[in-house]
Amino acid sequence: MNRKNANHVDGILLVDKPADWTSFDVVNLIRRQFHLDKTGHCGTLDPFATGLLVVLLGKATRLQDSLMAQEKTYSGTLRLGEETETEDLTGTIVRTLPLPPELTLESLQRQADTFLGDILQRPPMHSAIKIHGQPLYKLARKGQEVERPPRPVHIRSFQLQNLRGAEVDFRVECSKGTYIRTLGADLGRKLGCGGHLRSLRRLRSGDHKVEDAFPVELIRTWDLDALQAHREPLP
Repeated sequence: MNRKNANHVDGILLVDKPADWTSFDVVNLIRRQFHLDKTGHCGTLDPFATGLLVVLLGKATRLQDSLMAQEKTYSGTLRLGEETETEDLTGTIVRTLPLPPELTLESLQRQADTFLGDILQRPPMHSAIKIHGQPLYKLARKGQEVERPPRPVHIRSFQLQNLRGAEVDFRVECSKGTYIRTLGADLGRKLGCGGHLRSLRRLRSGDHKVEDAFPVELIRTWDLDALQAHREPLP
């Protein structure tokens, strides 16, 4: 696309990302459909995850760092007793372990509460973090595992709900940079049975909520005037 002929739109568009789309897929669709000159987003969602993606248009891309720094809220489902190579349902199961005896929602919550506050979290191998200039996921695809320095994150709340056999639903409020699939896997490790995410949905990023976001299939039907009408103006 020739930038000289591109449209310039300033503002923020809230998108409800569907499963099996990357965050780049969503931004790329919006940029190409409306022939925009400048786009970005605030916080990558894994392809299997759904929910709020804050897309930045035009001058709003200058706000990326400040908006990404805001606290986020997620919901999802954790399956205990199975560890996968990616810490989520997209990876191969690498270990199966028995569940703790007399597993209850109360006993699970007590363990989840130990993750509250400031903690150190080791990023997963299947992530875009670079070590010596190489993204970790590329090394993981080659079967390599390297040392990953733990990073400080903050867990404001970690609420467990609706225990169904080996699966339990959760809701997490956390700082930027938190890997929710690693939080779930770490809880499984603490219980001694392992675990991986079966689903993940971003509900909130700062003051923005998924209830105010637009599904991709609706955005596909818009023209440029509709985009202008549904965007949030620059704060």
